[in-house]
Amino acid sequence: MNQSFYVSPQQLMKDRADFARQGISRGKPVVLASCAAGIVLVTENSSTSLRKLSEIYDRIGLGAVGRYNEFEALRQNGVRYADTRGYAYDRADVTARGLVSHYAGILGELFLTGAKPLEVEIAVAEVGASLDDDRLYRVSFDGTVTESTPVIVIGGGAEQLQQRLSSEWDSQRPLDDAITAIQSAWTDATGEMAWETAVLDRDRAAVGGRSFRRRTRHGRH
Repeated sequence: MNQSFYVSPQQLMKDRADFARQGISRGKPVVLASCAAGIVLVTENSSTSLRKLSEIYDRIGLGAVGRYNEFEALRQNGVRYADTRGYAYDRADVTARGLVSHYAGILGELFLTGAKPLEVEIAVAEVGASLDDDRLYRVSFDGTVTESTPVIVIGGGAEQLQQRLSSEWDSQRPLDDAITAIQSAWTDATGEMAWETAVLDRDRAAVGGRSFRRRTRHGRH
């Protein structure tokens, strides 16, 4: 006869959380930050095809760390959610807050009842008409949502990088200076690094166009 072992609910949740955190901590940080031109998205990524920064909808972008297949499935789910809502109602009704609520429901349910929690952390940004209208959210592996402006960092070493950038961030910087400031804050930067960068362009959003655009890949500074 097989013996079953009792595990308290507290220990079970702790084990699942530790499992997810270990996977996420191995990922390079992703930084989203408001600046005069819009919202910049920056991460280190040596791959030219497996993107960590993505467009979701007109004014909304996504950054993700963790297992690629898991956050890619979330990205595709988010695009379908945004397209469906924009078609059924109005494009202006698709917001970052609505999207993070959708993601929080998925991640929270899988954390509690899935075979294993997703090893992902995502950040969602929506560029506004002004800096005060920008929205930046983090959605953790267990569905917890936090909002932070003007900078949000996810992934391995996020706390240290978030603290450093938040203490010295100048939202009035031009776009190129904002990207350089983020790259300079990378405490483990060594030698030439491959960067993936993108921007949610405030001017494009103001005229109703797609605001997400990728920047040319370049090395450090």
